[in-house]
Amino acid sequence: MKLLEERICKEGIVLPGNVLKVDMFLNHQIDVKLIAEMGKEFYRIFSNEHITKILTVEASGIPIACAAAAFFDVPVVFAKKGQRKNMGPDFYTAEVFSFTKGSEYTMHVSKSYLSAADRVLIIDDFLANGAALTGLTDILGQSGASLAGVGIAIEKVFQGGGDKFRSRGIPISSLAMIASMDNGEIVFRRNDCY
Repeated sequence: MKLLEERICKEGIVLPGNVLKVDMFLNHQIDVKLIAEMGKEFYRIFSNEHITKILTVEASGIPIACAAAAFFDVPVVFAKKGQRKNMGPDFYTAEVFSFTKGSEYTMHVSKSYLSAADRVLIIDDFLANGAALTGLTDILGQSGASLAGVGIAIEKVFQGGGDKFRSRGIPISSLAMIASMDNGEIVFRRNDCY
């Protein structure tokens, strides 16, 4: 998606450890028009998949998932990080290691919101090594829901997470695919920064 790639080139900052900071438009301060265009693009890609729910993980995936859900006219379910008193005892769980935080957490989804009757589209802001996606697909497996596909805003291809899932036949569509970020220079899989 050229619009997203342009914003990454213009405002993205490469931090040590191959961390891409895009919090000025995607995951701290949110450009609502950009997010809406991303939601529209995910709808275009997956509109024939008979989606009944969109699944993401808190917090940065929620705005993108909501934008897509508005086009699909389906609910968004988001995995909560850590257990809360108001969740009750009946939920699916998965242990996940966060690349950006450098720590492990447990994601939870109430069993009330996912079932074998659901056809789910997973949407998230980043795909790097695939830890969050592993957790979300594990939760789907526990629920019996079917996975229709995965929509990712930014994939860091060089970290290999997407390849693991594509090799299993899981359809992944990433709106911006970063091939490398060597020496602070962002190079996309198809073309360099604009």
